[in-house]
Amino acid sequence: MSALIEFIDVCKTYQMGDEAVHAADHISMQIQRGEFVAIVGQSGSGKSTCMNIIGCLDVPTSGAYLLDGRDVGKMKKKELAAIRNKMLGFVFQQYNLLPKLNLIENVEVPLVYAGVPRSQRRARATEVLRQVGLGDKLRQRPNQLSGGQQQRVSIARALVCRPAVILADEPTGALDSHTSSEVLAMLKDLNAQGHTVVLITHDNSIAAQAQRIIRLMDGRVIYDGDARGSGAMQGSAPFGGETRAAL
Repeated sequence: MSALIEFIDVCKTYQMGDEAVHAADHISMQIQRGEFVAIVGQSGSGKSTCMNIIGCLDVPTSGAYLLDGRDVGKMKKKELAAIRNKMLGFVFQQYNLLPKLNLIENVEVPLVYAGVPRSQRRARATEVLRQVGLGDKLRQRPNQLSGGQQQRVSIARALVCRPAVILADEPTGALDSHTSSEVLAMLKDLNAQGHTVVLITHDNSIAAQAQRIIRLMDGRVIYDGDARGSGAMQGSAPFGGETRAAL
């Protein structure tokens, strides 16, 4: 069986004035269906570049990115948008909820883009909001919720299209430690239910909650293995350390 996510010698180069910056420098990795993987690194390590490529928001300069066996780099914009909506559920640090919409309407947004009929949208949005423990707040708006509850809405929105991958970008970055633990527990539970979870973070303690860590530095993989392995934290910079301008 082929990997769900596969990077084959992926490079991503940005031109900054006269300098070519290698945000991803010959990265090869595989993520299997059903894994919970953390991609971790400090600012400038290349983790955001990898997230954008995994999320079909960007394509490699060279090499190949295969999503469920399909070469994303050869897709046109409409194909990228379609596969992004069908196969990927995004959870962001800042939630990205629409303040004028209630919770059901916020969660329905990906289904609108997917062309799902209104009655089905409403049923599915209600189902996933109940799944994340917000079944009693369906008609409330985001500003009536705590930060942790808003992140739960974001997770519900990520789930509503039944994606192959949940891509969580610093999902606890705006939360206190207690609420962060609740959100991580929810991601673990979703993984236990069979969802593939890819967590992007700069925080070693957050990364350690995954089953496997892929650590990046200067656009290269410096560790890929068990999150509790002896080398999982080797090569990590102190929190807040930077290796070059963030990308």
